[in-house]
Amino acid sequence: MAKTAAKTAAKAPAKITRATQALDKAGYCYSVHTYAYDPDAARIGLQAAEALGVDPGRVLKTLMAAVDGRPVCLLVASDKEVAMKRVAAAFSGKAAAMLKPADAERLTGYHVGGISPLGQKRPFPTAIDAGSLGDAGAEIHVNGGGRGLQIRLTEGDLVAALNALVVPLA
Repeated sequence: MAKTAAKTAAKAPAKITRATQALDKAGYCYSVHTYAYDPDAARIGLQAAEALGVDPGRVLKTLMAAVDGRPVCLLVASDKEVAMKRVAAAFSGKAAAMLKPADAERLTGYHVGGISPLGQKRPFPTAIDAGSLGDAGAEIHVNGGGRGLQIRLTEGDLVAALNALVVPLA
């Protein structure tokens, strides 16, 4: 019985991650929320929203792409898709493509399904879909740096913490 409990505890996401440490260091207020991560979910962001009982438009998924070969970080509501022409335009580029999962993991230091826009190995230019945001004081969820871990903070704090562009991406 103790071995089973230990295995279950080992699978639970840590509540202190590089993402939470980055927010703590910068002095932002946030809360951490865990849920049962489903690795077989067709769309991880939608599964997170459902598990947390949150509108899918209030859970931003983190995507890693390349614009003219340069890595960039994108945030868009979990129920939306990015338009690659808009991604390229947002970063004054000609072409954009999603990074392969292995490249995204190597660059960010996070595992797919747990990639946070916060606390990545090194900062990348970041854009948040303007249509996924509303009021700077409204709360939004982003991945907290582990599978099954979400951070809730205000939209304004997220934009400031990431020094993000807010442009149409979807």
